[in-house]
Amino acid sequence: MDAESATKSPPGLIDRLRAMLTGTSEASLTKRLAGTVFIIRVLSAGLAYFSQVLLARWMSGSDYGIYVYVWTWVLLLGSVLDFGFAVSAQKIIPEYRGSGEHALLRGFLFGSRAVTFAASSVIALVLAGLVRTLTPQIGAGLEVPLYIGCLTLPAFVVANTQDGIARSHDWMRLGLMPQFVIRQTLIIGLTAGAVVLGLHLGATAAMLASAAAVWIAMLGQMAVLNRRLGASVERGAKSYDLRNWLSVSLPIMMVEGFYLLLSYTDILVLQQYRSAEDVGVYFAVVKTLALVSFIHYAMSATTAHRFTEYYAAGDTDRLSAYVAHAIKWTFWPSLVATLALLAAGKPLLWLFGPQFTGGYGIMFVASLGLLARAAIGPVERLLNMSGNQNTCALAYALAFVMNMVLCVLMVPRFGGYGAGAATSLSLIFETVLLFWITKRRLGLHVFAFGKS
Repeated sequence: MDAESATKSPPGLIDRLRAMLTGTSEASLTKRLAGTVFIIRVLSAGLAYFSQVLLARWMSGSDYGIYVYVWTWVLLLGSVLDFGFAVSAQKIIPEYRGSGEHALLRGFLFGSRAVTFAASSVIALVLAGLVRTLTPQIGAGLEVPLYIGCLTLPAFVVANTQDGIARSHDWMRLGLMPQFVIRQTLIIGLTAGAVVLGLHLGATAAMLASAAAVWIAMLGQMAVLNRRLGASVERGAKSYDLRNWLSVSLPIMMVEGFYLLLSYTDILVLQQYRSAEDVGVYFAVVKTLALVSFIHYAMSATTAHRFTEYYAAGDTDRLSAYVAHAIKWTFWPSLVATLALLAAGKPLLWLFGPQFTGGYGIMFVASLGLLARAAIGPVERLLNMSGNQNTCALAYALAFVMNMVLCVLMVPRFGGYGAGAATSLSLIFETVLLFWITKRRLGLHVFAFGKS
C-alpha cells in the first residue's frame, strides 16, 4: 500500500473514539452525554446491587421481602407524583428558551418544584391515613415501614423534578448523581453503620436509612441546582401557566405511570400470591438485569429535549437521522449487556445468597422483554415530545392491562417464571404498538432492523 492510499484509508478505532470524545457534532455530543448517563447508571447499578446484596445478607428473608415491597411502592408512587414534570421539563424548558419567554421559564423552574412538593405531601398524608385504617389487614410488620415510605415520597418526587430540570440544561451529572450514586452510597453507609453498632437491621431500620438518604440527596441537589440556575437564567419576574404545564405534563404522567406499573406489577402481584422470600429472589433477578434498562434510560435522558427542538423546527430529515442514531445506540449495547449478564447470572445471584441462584432461569425469560423494548429505542420520548403523548399513554395503558391480567393468571401457578413471562409478553406487545403508532403518526421507521 502506497502513502497516498494509506492516507485515504478509513479511520481506525482510536480516530473514531477521538471523534466521539471530542467532536462537536450532535451525534458526538449525544454519545458523550449518553455515555455520562450510562456510566452514572452503571455505577449506580453497582452500588444498588451491592446494597441489595448486603441487605439480603444482613436481614432475614421476610424482612428483606417487606423492605423490597415497601421500597417498590416508593419507587412507583414517587415516580408518578411529579405529575409528569420530570419529563415535560425537557419539552417546556427548551420551548421557553427558544421563544425567549424568560418570565415563564423562571416561573416553571420554581413552580414545577413547588407544585410537586405540595401535592405529594398532601398525598403522602392521605396514604399514611390509609395505612392506619388498613393496619389490621396488612399486618403489624408492614405498618411502620409503610409510614416511613410515606415520609419519603415528597423528597423523592422533588428529586425527580429537579432531575428533569437539570437534564434540560444538559447537566447530566447534577440530575443523576444525587439520586443514583449519592443516595445509594448513603443507604449503604447508614445500614452498615447500624450493623456495626450492633443494631437489629429489620425492614423498619432499612426504610429509615433509605428515607434519610433520599432527603439528604434531594436537599443537596436543590442547593447546587439553584446556584447553577441563578448563574444561567437572568433574574426577573416570574409568570405561571399552570394550566398549560399540566396539559402537557399530565398525559406524560400517564405514560410514565403506566410504564412504571408495567415495570412493577410483577413484583406487586408476586407479593400477593407468593412468600416474601420468593419476592426477594425475583427482585434480585430484576436488579441483576437492570444494566440493560439503564442503557435505554441513558438514551432517553439525553435525547428527549433534542427531539423537541428538531420536531418544533420541522426538520424531518434531522429528526429521522437522530432517531435512527438513538435506536442503534440503544439496541446493540443492550444486546451485548444482556448476553454478558446471562453468562454471569448464576454467580451474580449467588452474591445475594445461595438460595437466590434458583432465580437464574427467570433471567432468560425476563430478558426477552427488555431486548424487545431496546429494539425501538427511546421512541416513547419521541412521541411525548412531538405532541403524541395521549396516544403513547393509551399504548402503555393497554400494555399494563395485559401485564396485570397475565400476572394474575400466571403468577399463582408459575411464581417468578410466570411474572417474568407476563412482563416480557407485555413489553413485546408494547413495542409493536409504539412502532405502529410512530410509523403512522410521524412516518418514521423506529426499529433496529430494516429500513423505512
